[in-house]
Amino acid sequence: MKQLYLDCQSGISGDMTLTALIDLGADIDYIKNQLRQLPIDSFSMDIKQTDKKGISSKELVLDFPDEHEHVRAAEAGHVHSHHHHNHSHTHSDDHTHHHAHRKASTILNMIKESELPSRVKERSRSVFEMIAQAEGKIHGMDPAEVHFHEVGAMDSIIDVIGVCLALENLEIDRIMASPVPTGYGKLRMAHGLYPIPAPATAEILRGIPLADFQVEGELTTPTGAGFVKALALEYGQMPALPMERIGYGAGKKDFEHPNVLRAILFQANDKPESETITVLECQLDDMSGEALGYLMEKAFDKGALDVYFTPITMKKSRPATLITILTKPENVLVFEELLLRETSTFGVRKSQWERSVLHRRFQTIETAYGKMTVKIGYKDDDIYKITPEYEEAKVVAAENNIPLNEVYGNVRKAAKEQICSSD
Repeated sequence: MKQLYLDCQSGISGDMTLTALIDLGADIDYIKNQLRQLPIDSFSMDIKQTDKKGISSKELVLDFPDEHEHVRAAEAGHVHSHHHHNHSHTHSDDHTHHHAHRKASTILNMIKESELPSRVKERSRSVFEMIAQAEGKIHGMDPAEVHFHEVGAMDSIIDVIGVCLALENLEIDRIMASPVPTGYGKLRMAHGLYPIPAPATAEILRGIPLADFQVEGELTTPTGAGFVKALALEYGQMPALPMERIGYGAGKKDFEHPNVLRAILFQANDKPESETITVLECQLDDMSGEALGYLMEKAFDKGALDVYFTPITMKKSRPATLITILTKPENVLVFEELLLRETSTFGVRKSQWERSVLHRRFQTIETAYGKMTVKIGYKDDDIYKITPEYEEAKVVAAENNIPLNEVYGNVRKAAKEQICSSD
């Protein structure tokens, strides 16, 4: 199992992460070819070697030919050009981007309908959803309706999906991150002068350990924060494992310190994952079924690992419900608040559990019903589980008027044949 550690001592942004992974060995041609299959503006992507206070690192060079045409037309008086500032990178100079503003729902739908590898889709969507939720909360609007003029510009779409493609190309299974510094001061963005960290960055970083590194300027951007929050499973110091390779990605700004993100590849023992989760519980005998259903829906929306209700009997033989929520330790406060606000309980119990989980990957396979996605649970070279994706199987069962179990059986059979033959 390959494990990545993002060493964010100088902060983290989209372009820094992408270049650090390319420096680590991700194939830039693979990334570009996959991106060019998406319905996005034409672009050129290159990497240049740069020096950041004595550290040789890679810097991203993105160019959009269509944008030059638009600028020339605007200068000739044919088109009214629209100016905005993009803060999803570490550079602070104003940019003139002419890409169509994309709604969060448009970007997420583009990813969903693409031919990108399943895990790339899953990771990309989770990063964009994380950023959209934060922007939506800041601007007081539905996350799906957020217009990504800040993070939806072409370069940010390339950063997010490009990073997820790089992770796939490097076959990264698990991601860890160091505590994150934000920087301080003021930042000029589309809406005016804002404090650092930018409001969206601060919102995303809730629950993430921060590093005490006082530097004036924006060290961590919403996109960088999105990677740390959506993709990392753990935060803290480097694991006690042998390092295989190290990559350095340069930020666009120059500070008194080396403005680089260090990405380190570890080869971890390929055994079932062991991780710590927090279990929250409360019991009550005076909530309606509708209120319980609403609570479960909200808990899953907020990223609960699992939620379940157990029928119990309380004092005076009252029938009651035990509510259990499983969550990552860093999200405990979110769910404590949810239980205290949305239920009639006066207290919440919590405990730490260790759980072992199989490694998981997603794979697209050919079936009698067309291409379908399966989730594979494995340890070492042994496959323990192959599970079709429920939403896809449900559609197939309805369209073909056949039982869901029959779809599951046929998809599993096809998956076993294809996976075994490819091994």
